[in-house]
Formats: sequence, structure tokens, C-alpha cells
Amino acid sequence: MFATVEIAGKQYVVAPGDTIIVDHIDGDVGEAKIFDTVLLYSDGKKTSVGRPTVAGIKVTAKITSQAKGEKLHVRRYKQKVRYRKSTGFRAHETTLVIEKIG
Repeated sequence: MFATVEIAGKQYVVAPGDTIIVDHIDGDVGEAKIFDTVLLYSDGKKTSVGRPTVAGIKVTAKITSQAKGEKLHVRRYKQKVRYRKSTGFRAHETTLVIEKIG
């Protein structure tokens, strides 16, 4: 059993028990979230493709952490004028455990 679900503007293929890291979602650690924008659902025998979403199917996930991701280094450089600039950025991320599809 798996599903393709849209979370925070991006698509993820998930199955029960999977752990995924997504862009920041509001909520506390331990809180359950329900996502109803399921684009594709398969139970192993039958596959349903949504137009645009599959009706009646929801994905339930539990928030396990709210943290910052790895640091991204952004560097700018202009040749011949000795211009160099370096900055960093850490995006806020949410870790989800998929509990149930259906």
C-alpha cells in the first residue's frame, strides 16, 4: 500500500511507517496531521489516480520533530574586481511519520 500525497506544495510517495522530512508545517511535536490531497493511491491490487485528487482517501501523519536542516552555503564571486561574498542559510524542516493511509 502506498500513496502520492501533496504536503507543503511538494509531492511525496509514502507508505505506512515511512519517515519523511518536509518543509516546515505548523504544529507541535506529537500532534497528528491529516493530509487529504492524495494524488494517487494503490492498495496492492487496485490503483486509483486522482483527477485532481482521490476522493475519500486521507493520509494521517504524526509530527516527530521541528528542527532546522543542514546549512546551505551561498557564495557570490565577480572576477577581476576582487568581490567575494559568502552567506549561509538553514531552512526549517518538519519530520513526519506516516501512520495510516485510507
